[in-house]
Amino acid sequence: MVIEHADFDGMERLSAVLGAEILSTFDDHTSDVLGSCAHIEEIMIGEDKMIKFSGCARNEACSIILRGSGIHILDEAERSLHDAICVLVSAVKNHRIIYGGGNAEIRMALAVQDLANQIEGKQSLAIEAFARALRQLPTIIADNAGYDSAEIV
Repeated sequence: MVIEHADFDGMERLSAVLGAEILSTFDDHTSDVLGSCAHIEEIMIGEDKMIKFSGCARNEACSIILRGSGIHILDEAERSLHDAICVLVSAVKNHRIIYGGGNAEIRMALAVQDLANQIEGKQSLAIEAFARALRQLPTIIADNAGYDSAEIV
């Protein structure tokens, strides 16, 4: 199978996937510069032909094909996919997890409530009210997501 009219970026990705080196001539090649994969097939996606490589040696790149009914839907899908990939890259690089869904607000509410328990007088009532307000945020998040907030929070 021959790939016709490939751009250099595509060739770089293909060499990264197959574990091959890009050569300028066919004169001096050895087996260590050749890439390999288990299966190559030409598939149809819509009206376009694509070449699919499976069981590749190094798998250092991949392609994601987005299809939609209009340019606006494709733009939104691309933005969403970009955001998801950025979150994954950030999680892999930092090895830290920040829990969402109102976790930070609940932790702040607990800390503020502890402070209210240590202080006497009218100030403690104001601090407790602030803690109650912080506890409301996860309830609102759960309700907006369609979950049972009483059970989750």
